[in-house]
Amino acid sequence: MINVNKFVGLAAVAAILAAAPALAADVKVGILGDITGPIESLAPPIVAGAQLAFDEVNAQGGILDGGKIVVVTGDSACDPSVAGPAADKLVNTEQVVGIVGAFCTGATIGAATAAGIPGGVVMISPSASAPALTTLDDKDLVFRTTPSDAFQGVKLADLLTQKGIKSVALTYVNNDYGKGLADVFKAQFAKDGGKISADVSHEDGKADYRAELGQLAAGGDKNLVIIAYASGSAHTILQQAVEAGDFDTYIGVDGVIGDELLKGIDPAALNGHLFATRAGAYTGASADIYKKLATDAKLDPAATYAPQAYDAAFLLALAIEKNGKADRAGLSQALRDVATAPGEKIQPGEWKKAVELIKAGKDIDYDGAGGPAEFDKAGDVDGIIVEVDVKDGKFVEIGPVK
Repeated sequence: MINVNKFVGLAAVAAILAAAPALAADVKVGILGDITGPIESLAPPIVAGAQLAFDEVNAQGGILDGGKIVVVTGDSACDPSVAGPAADKLVNTEQVVGIVGAFCTGATIGAATAAGIPGGVVMISPSASAPALTTLDDKDLVFRTTPSDAFQGVKLADLLTQKGIKSVALTYVNNDYGKGLADVFKAQFAKDGGKISADVSHEDGKADYRAELGQLAAGGDKNLVIIAYASGSAHTILQQAVEAGDFDTYIGVDGVIGDELLKGIDPAALNGHLFATRAGAYTGASADIYKKLATDAKLDPAATYAPQAYDAAFLLALAIEKNGKADRAGLSQALRDVATAPGEKIQPGEWKKAVELIKAGKDIDYDGAGGPAEFDKAGDVDGIIVEVDVKDGKFVEIGPVK
């Protein structure tokens, strides 16, 4: 005999399962950071800034109807040869939807070329600043939330002119970042009437730069510009320059701004004698909101590139939500959609509001910790460059370079 009750029971169970909502799927994203290498002292706050944004998404209901963002990290070591395999693992083994990173320009280009672009993965760097990224044939997949060094180099030259510094010795690390920034700085400084008394490139990772410092000091200049990395050549060069006593003023850029730069050096030799430039946050509502979010999370809201990392992560999450699926296809256009006017303004921390607007078919326009994220054709953004000085053995932000 046919067991009618059995079939009725199975039918009831099937009806219940059909009526129950499907469990939301988690979305896997990557953070590709230069955790070791010459900027290792700068990396932890950058990673933390990105993680803060992803944590907020998960705390405010999740992504794509309740799924959680799952973060997988990789170490690109500020080295293209390391970044390629690290990106390959994220893209092809972990199958991430998108990536925040890398942090150094060379590592970003290496990761994108080796795995990101072939895999169709959107990458948003919070700190890769060399002009070389602008001209990368990236299939509209590589973006950055920090301004290009084509902007920072000009502002550095302008700052020196404003301070009445008309002649400098210059050394820069011999890679895309160092050469790109140095070229822009030299062109603008010359335009402003400045003079480069000595121009010496150097290789990162050496234990001794006294030969290079001898060449730099030979021109008789008392002002030394160092374009390098805090945990790499910049620290050694600065330490040996202070010991030699040939220079009075030391001038740096974003790469040198890290606690590692100051270790083992007499604070009295640097207080009032060292200043640098870096990307800064806009003043306004979105910047103030981020500062409170970071402070509440016990993070330093002024940490170098942490605000830009927060923006990169929040934008990536917004793009995935806008795309409506945990899929790489269409993500690049979705990113441009959520970052570009017109649309209702979304500020840091407003994930729930953004999701409601996206579900209602409304356009949104994200204004972040670093300001409006209006990507140009190359995936670049405008920004603001600030001066940072050393006071009492610590880096202190002074304000925007006019």
